[in-house]
Amino acid sequence: MYKIMKKERLNDSTVLMEIEAPYIARKAKAGQFIIYRLDEYGERVPLTIADHDEQRGSITIIFQTIGGSTAALSMLNEGDSILDVAGPLGVATEYGDVKHVAVVGGGVGCAIAYPQAKTLFESGVEVDLIAGFRSKDIVILENEMKAVSTRFHLCTDDGTAGYHGFVTNKLKELIDGGADLDEVIAIGPVPMMKFVCKTTEPYGIKTLVSLNPIMVDGTGMCGGCRVTVDGKIKYACVDGPDFDGHKVDFDELMRRNATYKEQEKAHMCRLTGGVRNA
Repeated sequence: MYKIMKKERLNDSTVLMEIEAPYIARKAKAGQFIIYRLDEYGERVPLTIADHDEQRGSITIIFQTIGGSTAALSMLNEGDSILDVAGPLGVATEYGDVKHVAVVGGGVGCAIAYPQAKTLFESGVEVDLIAGFRSKDIVILENEMKAVSTRFHLCTDDGTAGYHGFVTNKLKELIDGGADLDEVIAIGPVPMMKFVCKTTEPYGIKTLVSLNPIMVDGTGMCGGCRVTVDGKIKYACVDGPDFDGHKVDFDELMRRNATYKEQEKAHMCRLTGGVRNA
């Protein structure tokens, strides 16, 4: 059993949880994920490790309540326990010899952008962190992201906070303004990652994308995270989740990512008051 040490609601649909998992905390690296199972009847759900603390023996996950399993997880409180937490899984991000990197996060993807920026910043890399949200009321981790970046750029689609515009607009402004970027790391909704790659490709800037949004069981056996990269079949959970964004077939990826939309819906049962998959 894995005890919930801390729970914090970041906005109406996003929850942060710190979970006691000392063995995972000891080995976790940026880019890796865990799989949790609430109870013996629960489904296996992959979530990226947003942070880890070896001293406390804990890992942090941040998730949106978009389906039955995440809704059920969000109802647990500090002191409650989760049956299974397996990890760290996936291939840790490999940065290479970089001096200046732009980390681009979109929405809840900022929970994954944060450990990327933190790892780079603590290694002495110059980090421009671009965080995009629809509006001010759903912004998360603003102070945390500021603390692990050389320059922090908050963007909102409606202009209610920070820069008025998309993360791709801000990224292009930085590049055209003379930012000598060795690499861009993009994490967020699949369309956002696609257009970040389209923005960087003409400049020849290496761009990594995290394909965690398409993972299902996290082992490679289900085939749900199958994606074409450089003309070859890859599996996001075992070969990734990071890939060269300029080689990803995003059109195929978006079709695959839409496969389980109906299953991800959740509603409140009028008989029991509980949340279950639609």
